[in-house]
Amino acid sequence: MFRPVALMAVAAFLAACTAVPTGPTTGSNATPAAPGPVTRAAVERFRTVVSRIEPVSERYCREQTSGVNCDFQIVIDNRPGQPVNAYQTLDENGRPILAFTLAMLSAVSNEDELAFVMGHEASHHLLGHIARQQQNAVTGAVLAGLAATLAGAGDAGIREAQRAGAQVGARSYSKEHELEADALGTRITAIAGFNPVRGAAFFSRIPDPGDRFLGTHPANAERIAVVRQTAASL
Repeated sequence: MFRPVALMAVAAFLAACTAVPTGPTTGSNATPAAPGPVTRAAVERFRTVVSRIEPVSERYCREQTSGVNCDFQIVIDNRPGQPVNAYQTLDENGRPILAFTLAMLSAVSNEDELAFVMGHEASHHLLGHIARQQQNAVTGAVLAGLAATLAGAGDAGIREAQRAGAQVGARSYSKEHELEADALGTRITAIAGFNPVRGAAFFSRIPDPGDRFLGTHPANAERIAVVRQTAASL
């Protein structure tokens, strides 16, 4: 179901994919071009893509998972000033929400790009990435807190270690999660009748995260390769 909404924080963890599109550049430090205002055509494009991606995602969810809420709610996050972003989260009842900021609607160039991003975000839910992220965070907090305790840290030091451990734990498999969602998102995009390879061209216009230590996203070239390989196998 499509609904524009001023989205508030509805979960402790988000499967988030933030990106800032870039315009023509003359070097690695060139300033990204800001997306333009949202047009009626962009909103209509969003509605069209939702009408095709949502039923495919829900059908795949029902067929491939058990005990998972498959009633997707796809919304526009219309809070002012939000960056180019799309993310998956859960409401208080465990219902999956796919949210797209206004800037994201302006950033995509065509239906294929929007469909791929939407299929990617739906895949985070189908693959259980939020639950896995939470589990990794808890494990990281416990281990870091134990290490701080053994080192003789006080209560404040232990709490800080637990906080840092939770952050590291939550990020520990985030790159793998993104590639998994890229692969499954490619399938969902193709089943819905869009071109995932053309959709993945979105990566060519956003800054490349490279291979940063504890980064949350893989290099763009790696993601495009996964999409191409998956599409070729369909």
